[in-house]
Amino acid sequence: MKKKINIAALALIMVASASAQTIYDGAKFTQKDLNGTARFVGMGGAMGALGGDISTMGTNPAGIGIYRSNDIMGTFGFSSFGSESKYEGSKFNVDKTRGSFDNIGFVFSSKIGNQTALRYVNFGFSYTRSKSFDKYMTMEGLINLGPGGTILSQTNQMTNQANTMIKANGDFISKLADDKINLFTDSQTGWLAAIGWNGYLYNENEDKNGYIGYLPQPYSWYDGHEKGGINQYDFNVAFNISDRVYLGLTIGAYDVNYSKISTYGEEYGEYIVENVNYGTPSYEMTTENKIDGSGVDFKFGAIVRPFEDSPFRIGVSVHTPTFYNLKIKTNVRAVTYTPDFDSKKLSEAVVDSYDFTNGVDYGYDFRFRTPWKYNLSLGYTYGSSFAIGAEYEYQDYSAMHFSYSDGEAMGWQNPTAKEMLKGVNTFRIGAEWKVIPQFAFRLGYNYMSAAFKKTAFKDLSYNSINTDTDFANAKANNNYTLGIGYRGSTFYADLAYMYSTYKEDFYPFDDGALKKTDVTNSRSKVMMTLGLRF
Repeated sequence: MKKKINIAALALIMVASASAQTIYDGAKFTQKDLNGTARFVGMGGAMGALGGDISTMGTNPAGIGIYRSNDIMGTFGFSSFGSESKYEGSKFNVDKTRGSFDNIGFVFSSKIGNQTALRYVNFGFSYTRSKSFDKYMTMEGLINLGPGGTILSQTNQMTNQANTMIKANGDFISKLADDKINLFTDSQTGWLAAIGWNGYLYNENEDKNGYIGYLPQPYSWYDGHEKGGINQYDFNVAFNISDRVYLGLTIGAYDVNYSKISTYGEEYGEYIVENVNYGTPSYEMTTENKIDGSGVDFKFGAIVRPFEDSPFRIGVSVHTPTFYNLKIKTNVRAVTYTPDFDSKKLSEAVVDSYDFTNGVDYGYDFRFRTPWKYNLSLGYTYGSSFAIGAEYEYQDYSAMHFSYSDGEAMGWQNPTAKEMLKGVNTFRIGAEWKVIPQFAFRLGYNYMSAAFKKTAFKDLSYNSINTDTDFANAKANNNYTLGIGYRGSTFYADLAYMYSTYKEDFYPFDDGALKKTDVTNSRSKVMMTLGLRF
């Protein structure tokens, strides 16, 4: 991490509305989980060229063109989430379990003829829980000192935001407060700065031209819980041309429901000034963020059998950006215990955003556009007993785009995305072996590279309403899958197991000298699909 002020972005937003969303939100809404039918998951999602599965309408729409009969199915699952964090020799574990309804869909296959070029026209619908935000994280420990013994603290970020307000538009938060300006509804005031000032967590400097922290080295703690998800609704039409070329189009509709509650606190040990012991200063701040909305995208795909006498297939697909209309709402409450130099003891202050926003969450509407996505897949079958598929997918996360509800581009978030995010490469491979015509075994592997550069950090604008300063730079994600399946004349059942794991570098706030917390996230999932083909 390297904290710096983006001067160009600062100039662009000097008269902009308050902001809250960050590139970390954008990455959440761009990335999708490996989910769908148990057969699809059991093969690692590598079915873009093989087709013949309802879940392929979300990766390569042409896969529905393989169908020659109708299909209806549903999938449910059970997941166990785990998070292990390590900081300065201490280790913390959080484990949770929950059930899920993952997928339901159907395909209606319409035969055109055997001699015509157009053999089948198929229509499909699929609902998929394309993203789960369920995540739990906790850590605590003594915050390390910076170079030369400098103090590292979240209160420094509060102070920095207050000082950046001065650089941006000449606003001194102390004067705004003296003038009875509502700091939590003023579009040019950052909420971190407001919390810190109202909670007496930083002071004016000696020259009265800026602000400075004064508290000693802290012991900190953090606890966070994210939940919600993205529901994906795909509407598909696909064509079979001469049993050699398959074309497909999917229109995707999405609804987003995301929430995060996080608590961060610091305790400073005994505070002694001029032989007066003020006690142990501390504060704890709880932030709740909610983002809801909807989006739409379009997916185009093709599968080609280049050799007439070979089952080898090549698939390609292109996904347009998902165009989201979203609303963010937030609230924060901080309780501080700081030295009162008049009474010579600690004084309690409660800063609650509800007291400044008429008891309701504060927020606004905005737009978000994910990057384009490109997919290349290969598939091969040996008779009716063996199938293997492989895929490569690319999406440039640095091209994500934020804008206000009126369409105006956000001048802080978009340059930050270009600077701190990168292209994501996804590889999938999977195989299916039918021991006998009715029973199959499946194996799969899915790899997704990291979206964040190593130097990425949560770069909050001077007027951001974000007060959850924590962020985690996720590394590569690995999914290991296996499955079994039964096929009768009409009824079928599939069972899959998936183990997912990825590591993160977690920071409770932004400071270039702050040591990371090493986090390992894991998820074990068992899922079953029941369906009918007729």
